[in-house]
Amino acid sequence: MKAKEIREMAAKDLVERIEAEKQSLSVMKMNHVISPMDDTSKIAKSRRDIARMMTILAEKQKQN
Repeated sequence: MKAKEIREMAAKDLVERIEAEKQSLSVMKMNHVISPMDDTSKIAKSRRDIARMMTILAEKQKQN
């Protein structure tokens, strides 16, 4: 997800999206432990997306 797309989201939607992505990441990690994934870079990309969303959310909260 691009930073521009994230900045356009409302703070409430962003919080919900972060929680959904965190759950998705944990499921992905569990599935990887059970049977290794072909493309493990998806885990790293998901972590970076979550971090990007949390950073932008913190910026938005700081402005208010």
